[in-house]
Amino acid sequence: MLSKSKISLLQSLQHKKFRREHGAFLVEGYKSVSEFINSAYTIEAVYHTNAIAPKVLNLSHKINFEEISTNNIEKISALTTPPDIIALIKIPQWPAIKYSTLQKKFSLILDGIQDPGNMGTIIRTADWFGIAHIICSDDCVDVYNPKVVQATMGSLSRVNIHYTDIAAIIADVKLPVFGALLDGENIYNTNFGTEGLIVMGNEGNGLRPDIIKLVNKAVTIPRAGKAESLNVAIATAIFCSEINRNNLK
Repeated sequence: MLSKSKISLLQSLQHKKFRREHGAFLVEGYKSVSEFINSAYTIEAVYHTNAIAPKVLNLSHKINFEEISTNNIEKISALTTPPDIIALIKIPQWPAIKYSTLQKKFSLILDGIQDPGNMGTIIRTADWFGIAHIICSDDCVDVYNPKVVQATMGSLSRVNIHYTDIAAIIADVKLPVFGALLDGENIYNTNFGTEGLIVMGNEGNGLRPDIIKLVNKAVTIPRAGKAESLNVAIATAIFCSEINRNNLK
């Protein structure tokens, strides 16, 4: 049985202000919770209903599991259809990004991504293609937002997310910088090499002018139809796929 104060605290984590204040976020659903349990994240507690108790036995015995009522689960869940299990997880403090961390691999730089669904899909895509680091501008949507966490389907547990001054990072690490722009080189003719930063811009405005200045090579996904633009999560997936294809040759 959760106390009213505990329920209130868990409910507050649906808001960025309180996630920052308490340094924690919630993960919902058995698959996603199990992914985080098997990751480097620190699990503070796992709350579950009696209905899922037998499956909980398959998870780690080193974690604080607490059986609570369906009513309590419904109160703390951010989902329309609450799951039978929710984990309280500590927000990690990632070390500062260094050149040695990013060299000999590709990493994503996100400039002002606002939509939680797009962010979640980008994280899931990065996980699929083995991209370990996503570096976000400070005005990107919070990756611990419940909608983002849900959209990642557990992939957030395997991708390192950094919020920082992306202009400073791009300038400091001295890696090739590929920017998604409308007037760039055809992506299917682009030689990406073996390392670099892939910079994706805001859903409505694209890359900011100060970031465009730091791009070494503008790259475009050629348009065959008449759509005005391509969704940033889809565009990111195409970039990741093409880079992966180039490096498998």
